Amino acid sequence: MHHWIEAGTITSPLGFTAAAGLAGIKADGSPDLALIVCEKTATAAAVFTKNLVESDTVTLCRAHAASGQARAFIDNSGNANCCTPDAYRVAEGICTAVGQALACPPEKVLPASTGIIGESLDLAPVAAAIPDLAAALSKAGGAACAKAIMTTDTQPKAAALSYSREGHTITLGAIAKGSGMIHPNMGTMHALISTDAAISPALLKKALQAAVDRSFNMVSVDGDTSTNDTVAIMASGLAGAPEIQSQGPAYQAFADALEALCIHLAKAIAADGEGASRLIICQVQGAPTEADAKTVAKSVITSPLVKTAIYGGDANWGRIIAACGYSGAPIRSDRIDIRLETPAGSATVCQGGRATGLSRREVSPLFEQTPVTLVINLGLGDGRAEAYGCDLTEKYVDINAAYEV
Repeated sequence: MHHWIEAGTITSPLGFTAAAGLAGIKADGSPDLALIVCEKTATAAAVFTKNLVESDTVTLCRAHAASGQARAFIDNSGNANCCTPDAYRVAEGICTAVGQALACPPEKVLPASTGIIGESLDLAPVAAAIPDLAAALSKAGGAACAKAIMTTDTQPKAAALSYSREGHTITLGAIAKGSGMIHPNMGTMHALISTDAAISPALLKKALQAAVDRSFNMVSVDGDTSTNDTVAIMASGLAGAPEIQSQGPAYQAFADALEALCIHLAKAIAADGEGASRLIICQVQGAPTEADAKTVAKSVITSPLVKTAIYGGDANWGRIIAACGYSGAPIRSDRIDIRLETPAGSATVCQGGRATGLSRREVSPLFEQTPVTLVINLGLGDGRAEAYGCDLTEKYVDINAAYEV
């Protein structure tokens, strides 16, 4: 069992400090740099976008993370450092500046960038701001970092939890950003995670990949997968618990806590989707396999027709069952049940692939509250999965029609 920490953030685990600052990247003059540092060389792991066009910052971070060790995260917002002639040099320069400020090799720095694609990022002001960031590092800096990595987000995303193991308290904390260009396999989203657990690099990577597959890779806002998405974790080992070296109970406890943290942030990202008014959770049960359940859940959560119906308060379950049918997973329409659940109540709108007789007008009041949970039982097995999304509103078009204006 884990315990959520009130106002928890990436500096909640032992050994981590953070600071946010300004490099003049954002036109509105808001903070655009976040530095998170471990007091010792940490075990590290990361996963990245599956878009074949990727930011040079991602390319460099992938190379640095391959060692399984890190001292710091450096994240800039407002510019993706992607598809420009000097992008790799800029990413290297940022890591060099952080390394100099912390007296550590630049290869121990994991960089991330988010923002506009195709515009050069000026290295000079970023590098100049880093010494002040390093001087300002503190346990209180995590909350400011959650704000500094925001782009079109409307609110910062941070969380932390702890659990007990072998007489020790182990803590995990994180900050995340993401609002648009979000689709399964992540998308213009960052999650930077810290923990004071001691765990081998291979098992840390395994736990991270598993958690991402059931959280951030199950989020869709708009169907676009970004060039920059990054999820990275550092483990300080300072909680004092024995190092996790095998996939026994200690590993499972850590993996469960990490998954819970990532799902919490994935829901926060979906709820803050660009222009969104409702969080949508799609729970698929009764699939032949977990992979099939994921396929169906992703199909439903990414459907523009489902998303717009929910925005309009329209209980158009025909769109939901249609998205199940074209998902590519094996289904039998005569076994599908669909139930809508919100804090206002619940209603079974489809049973055995047929209407239950409830009118859409009877069901529509459920949509007055959020989240809207779509519970789909395929009636074919034990596979289950959950995906996270949001409704699609006029505001999404407004935001993205003028993104660079």
